[in-house]
Amino acid sequence: MIADDLDTLDPEQLRERLRASRAEVAFKQAVIDKLTHENAILKRLKFAAQSERYSAEQKSLLEETLDSDLAAVAAEIEALNPSTKPAGNKQVPRREKLPANLPRREIHHEPESTTCGCGKPMQRIGEDVAEKLDYQPGVFSVERHIRGKWACKCCEKLIQAPVAPHVIDKGLPTAGLLAQVLVAKYLDHLPLYRQEAIFERAGHVIARSTLAQWVGECGVQLQPLVDALAAELLRQPVLHADETPVAMLKPGHGKTHRAYLWSYCSTQFNPLKAVVFDFAESRGGQHARAFLGLPGEQGWRGQLVCDDFSGYKACFDLGVTEVGCMAHARRKFHELWANHGSQVGEQALKFFGQLYEVEREAATGDSKARLEARRRSRPVADALHQWLRQQRQKIPDGSATARAIDYSLNRWEALTRFLDDGDLPIDNNWVENRIRPIALGRQNWLFAGSLRAGKRAAAAMSLIHSAKLNKIDPYAYIRDVLDRLPAQPASRIGELLPHHWRPTASA
Repeated sequence: MIADDLDTLDPEQLRERLRASRAEVAFKQAVIDKLTHENAILKRLKFAAQSERYSAEQKSLLEETLDSDLAAVAAEIEALNPSTKPAGNKQVPRREKLPANLPRREIHHEPESTTCGCGKPMQRIGEDVAEKLDYQPGVFSVERHIRGKWACKCCEKLIQAPVAPHVIDKGLPTAGLLAQVLVAKYLDHLPLYRQEAIFERAGHVIARSTLAQWVGECGVQLQPLVDALAAELLRQPVLHADETPVAMLKPGHGKTHRAYLWSYCSTQFNPLKAVVFDFAESRGGQHARAFLGLPGEQGWRGQLVCDDFSGYKACFDLGVTEVGCMAHARRKFHELWANHGSQVGEQALKFFGQLYEVEREAATGDSKARLEARRRSRPVADALHQWLRQQRQKIPDGSATARAIDYSLNRWEALTRFLDDGDLPIDNNWVENRIRPIALGRQNWLFAGSLRAGKRAAAAMSLIHSAKLNKIDPYAYIRDVLDRLPAQPASRIGELLPHHWRPTASA
C-alpha cells in the first residue's frame, strides 16, 4: 500500500493493515525457513549418496534428481525473498563462450522510437550482445540478441530496448532448448545422462548437472500453470481416476521403495481434454482425498469413474458418487475363460460383448443419443445380473469363479450407473490409456527421497500429456509456453493451458 492510501485510513484500519502485514511476513519467513532447511538436507543427501551402493545408472539418476531439487528450492527461496540474489561484488562463475563453429542467428532489439523528446534524432553509440544456446533435434545453434544503444547529444539521454523476460533469469538456454530437455525427459523417458550424450554427439557438451538445474527451475515456473489446470479439471462433473506404482530411490536407504503416480482426467465425452498427474509416496486414499479437496465445503463432489481400489471408498462417504468400471468386471471373466476354458466365463463374455457393441455404435453421438442407445443395454444388463445371481448359488465360496461373480454383484449399482446418464462412460479405460505410457517408461522412474522430483515430473507430464490429448505437438506447446510464461499476467494464466492455447507466430 502506498503512503497516500495510508493517509486515508483511521487508526483501527492502520492497526488491521499492520497485523495483516506482519502475518504475511511471518508466513513468508516460515516458508523460507522450511525451504532453507530442505536445501540443507538435499545438500547433505547429495554428499551422502556418493557412498551408497547404487548401480551406475541409479547413481546418475539420483545425482541429477538432487541437482534439480536444489535448483528448484533455490528458485522458490529467491521468489519469496528477492534480496537473496548474489550481491554484485560477489564472484559469479564465468560462463564459457559458446563455440564459434555453431551457426548463429542475429535477433535485433531496438527502441520503438529513436527521436529524443527534444525533437532531435538520436545516434546509435553501441550495442549489448547476449548469446543464447538453441537446439533443434540434432543441431545446436546460437541466438545473438543485439540491443542497440541510442543517445541524444543534446540531452545526454540514453535509451535501449529492454531485456525480454526469460523463464530462467539471465539463463543460457532458449525456450526451445529447455522444451527439448523437458519433453525428452518426461515424454520420451530419456534421463539427463542420456541427453548429455545426445547433445555431445550434436556438437556441444552440456553437463547433466546443468541440465538438472534447468529442469528444477522450469518445474517451479510451470507449477502455477499446472495448478490452474487442476483447478479447471476439478470443475468438471465427471472424472476418471487411476494409479500406478513407480520405483522411488531414497538416499540413506540404498534401495528403492514403491511410490505411486495418481492420474485424474476428464472423460472422452467432455469437450475439455485434460489429465493431471499427482505423485505420492504411497497408495493411501488420503492422497486422492487431498487432490479432490475432501473433506471440505469446497471439495469436489462429482461422479468418479474408478476401479474397486479401497483408497477411493472414503471419497464416496464424503459425497462423491461412485461409477464402476465394466472393463474390470469383464476382465475377471476373461481370465477364467482364457486360463481355464470356463463356460461361466465364456457366457459372461457374451453378455459383456452385447453391452460394448451398443457403446461402439453410440460412441460418436452426443449425450442424448448415447442415453437413447443405452435403452437397448438395459435388458442385457438385467439379464446379466439375474444370470450372475443364479450362477453364484451353484458355485462354492472361495473359488476364482465366485470371486469374479462377487466383484460384479457387489458393485452392480456403480457398474450400471452409466445406463441412466449419457455423460458417463462404461469403463475406466480412458484414464488407463493416459497412464499406460508412464508404465512403459517405469524403468526410468527413479526419484530421490523428497517428493519434489516426483511432483515435478507429474507437473510436467500433466502439461505434456494434456497437450497430446488436444492433438498439440508437446514440443511446440512447451516451447511457446516457456517463451510467454515470464511475461504472462497471473490473471491470464489460463490462456496458456493446453485446451485454451493458441500458438504465437513464432511457435
